[in-house]
Amino acid sequence: MSDELYMQRALELARLGSGYTSPNPMVGCVIVHDGQIIGEGWHQQYGGPHAEVNAVAAVKDKSHLPLSKVYVTLEPCSHFGKTPPCADLLISHGVKDVVICNTDSNPLVAGRGIKKLFDAGAQVKVGVLEKQGLELNKRFFTFHSKKRPFILLKWAESVDGFIAGVDYKQEQISGKLAQRLVHKWRSEEQAIMVGSRTALYDNPRLNTRMWSGQNPLRILIDKKLQLPKHLHLFDKSQPTVVYNFVRQEEQENLYFVQLHEQEPLLPQIMQDLHRRNILSVMVEGGTFLLESLLQANLWDEAMVFKSKYKNLGEGIKAPSMIYGQLHDIQTLGPDHLLHYRN
Repeated sequence: MSDELYMQRALELARLGSGYTSPNPMVGCVIVHDGQIIGEGWHQQYGGPHAEVNAVAAVKDKSHLPLSKVYVTLEPCSHFGKTPPCADLLISHGVKDVVICNTDSNPLVAGRGIKKLFDAGAQVKVGVLEKQGLELNKRFFTFHSKKRPFILLKWAESVDGFIAGVDYKQEQISGKLAQRLVHKWRSEEQAIMVGSRTALYDNPRLNTRMWSGQNPLRILIDKKLQLPKHLHLFDKSQPTVVYNFVRQEEQENLYFVQLHEQEPLLPQIMQDLHRRNILSVMVEGGTFLLESLLQANLWDEAMVFKSKYKNLGEGIKAPSMIYGQLHDIQTLGPDHLLHYRN
């Protein structure tokens, strides 16, 4: 069986950590001895054991490890963080053959794990299914390469291109399948961001009540702190950051972050989110915020639900120009889902 096949299995395992590993990447590991898989593992939870630790623990007879081949989707870590270095773990068990999908872009690792293995006499092969690995951990790689979170834009629009009714009246544009899918996405992203008008007129909860998974960090832009405090976003039910120009204050699950009014808003927010180790943000509106991110080229992907039947006639226009590549179109009941990439 080929290296690609075992690495494909490791990538499948890594995906099982989706929504639970941030700000760490998703990682899978497969250990093969004499043509048989004798251990598997993945990084299941941030702060918990890494994929290599779980895979080694699953091997019943550790004496097989020096003669085994270890497949791991990301370069084994070489530093002490929440857990000890995985490169040291493999070396301590005498592993001499390691196949890696991607090198780690985290400056704390960035080739040091591979060097440790080489120096210990191991044979290391890098780049097997590299593109699939980059896609799997695109949030992690974007965070470290661009020094900002991975930004996913999302909105629903009517057949005639409106995102809301007259005077921001909330309209049910997308179908139930689309609504459920959005809650799944929320469970996979580390944070959800909205502007003040969306908060005021839609009064969203921004949780995952339609899907099992962790609730994201909620991010609100309220420059003058003029929004009424009865809104769901201020209920302290989940961590919420409010970017503003007025005050800096911390309450239980509610953080007011004061930015400089004389400086561009969005770069300040990106810098603060990077400092907070937020790997990914899904932006759910409104039009002004979405268009601001598009115009500033601060986005990576956009998911647009286009209704096949719903006409509004008038109202608030959806973002009109996406300078990106239409990657995919799917049909979800009464909606088309358009997937754009920057």
